[in-house]
Amino acid sequence: MNAAAAEILDRGGGIATTAQLLTVMTRQQLDVQVRKGGLVRVWYGVYARAMPDLRGRLAALDVFMGRSAVASMGTAAALYGFDTENTTAVHVLDPGVRLRSAKGLVVHQRTGAPVQLVAGRKATAPAWTAVEVARQLSRPRALATLDAALHSRWCTPAELEQAVRGQRGRRGVASVRELLPYADARSESAMESEARLVMIDHRLPLPELQFTISSPSGQRWRVDFAWPNARVAAEYESVEWHAGRAEMLRDKTRFAGVQEVGWTMVPIVIDDVRRRPDRLAQRILSHLERRADAQSHEIAL
Repeated sequence: MNAAAAEILDRGGGIATTAQLLTVMTRQQLDVQVRKGGLVRVWYGVYARAMPDLRGRLAALDVFMGRSAVASMGTAAALYGFDTENTTAVHVLDPGVRLRSAKGLVVHQRTGAPVQLVAGRKATAPAWTAVEVARQLSRPRALATLDAALHSRWCTPAELEQAVRGQRGRRGVASVRELLPYADARSESAMESEARLVMIDHRLPLPELQFTISSPSGQRWRVDFAWPNARVAAEYESVEWHAGRAEMLRDKTRFAGVQEVGWTMVPIVIDDVRRRPDRLAQRILSHLERRADAQSHEIAL
């Protein structure tokens, strides 16, 4: 790439339009740069040296539209830090100009959506975003989104309730309304949320989340789910968590420590949650009942 084109990109924060680049190169040279990978087309008529991150793609869209794009749905959730679905396409509100959905871009017609700034970028308000995303998803993923929104501290339960009222009558909002009482800021991963919904749907006693178990020697272990009265804990185990020998050994040591102080530890994996939820619920219930029976026997003695 010639120095003049590089300077234009630098001045534009890494972004340049076709018109700008054609002042320092021919159309043929521009096409060659794209074919060789020296430039990538972010949007029609907008280029960068490499495909930018989410904020960069939004900035490039601003250039394309000639005004600031308003992020919505999963894109807004990503800006707030609670996109549980790893959204790849850019989602924006219809700006009122000629902008259509295309590859990598989804334009939404939304009425009544409140807008605020997040890191200098306009986006639909966090609670509104969480509810709007959640009502498009299955119940387990919807609860994961609501949990993540609360965990992000960008919104409160009351604000989620207000957003549900604001979207009354729209598809999927009734299911989100039913999940709201169970949304919990303490949940730290989407799969923890999915596992908790299994417990909720099977009417198990609701566990404490992110509970700390202490030993007489002062050791402390935090577990995903705990029923302190029964001294039963459960932990979601992801494949990533056991990605190495050190992680596996650390986890096994923690499990052993919890068991040594009289707690029962129930491991949970993804197949338990998504393929065998009935068996998972029964396994947890059997441990809770066994503990209850043992405690009743001790009292009787």
